[in-house]
Amino acid sequence: MNRIPRKYKKGGKQLMADLYPYDPTQERVCIIVEKVFFSCQQRECFPNFPIDLPDTGGPFTFVDILFQNGVILPESIVITPIPSRPNFARAQFTVRICFTATVRNGAGQLISVPGCLPDIFKDIVIYYPPTRPEFDFNLRVETRSEILVPAIISGDDLIVTVGTFVITKLTGFVQLAIDAFGYCPEPPFCEEFPSEEPCIDFLNPNLTPFPTDFFPPQLPSPVPGRTMYVNLS
Repeated sequence: MNRIPRKYKKGGKQLMADLYPYDPTQERVCIIVEKVFFSCQQRECFPNFPIDLPDTGGPFTFVDILFQNGVILPESIVITPIPSRPNFARAQFTVRICFTATVRNGAGQLISVPGCLPDIFKDIVIYYPPTRPEFDFNLRVETRSEILVPAIISGDDLIVTVGTFVITKLTGFVQLAIDAFGYCPEPPFCEEFPSEEPCIDFLNPNLTPFPTDFFPPQLPSPVPGRTMYVNLS
């Protein structure tokens, strides 16, 4: 088991000792994780946003749209401490959310139309504690975008109304002590994907066990002391 050592002096020598007492069912371990120091949520809405369709191949019908997680443009980040609020700062940055829309053309073929929603400019207050210069904070966002009303095709454009949830996070890699219960047990065996050879599967008793209903069901055995009547009419 992993233990975190500490140093102590005995007889003029520095020795190592366990920082935490040994427990056969539980141990204290140190892990390096990306800790969330601050997070907040916002919502954005893009009504009647037009997506350019191909110039040829119409008429088109809408099939689906897949949104990617938003990203912060690195060159847009500006962090400014707030003198009147210790441990807080003004964060200015731009979030970009891209997508891939799928439409069907007049010939029945699926066409992918990539694009991005309008850039989202953020100007918010975040918790930003002072730290040593070597420690790096990371500004991150998580987004969830969805169509709020059915998409329509108007002329050469696909018109969508999109609602987006935005979570902004300030994170940093730190070392944390947590309680653990040793190493994980060995994992189960992998499941093989079924082969496309039906005879091979049928001849393998592990893949195709003998049927339990091979024979017809039997008449239940009578219970001792109880008379059974059979209707022959």
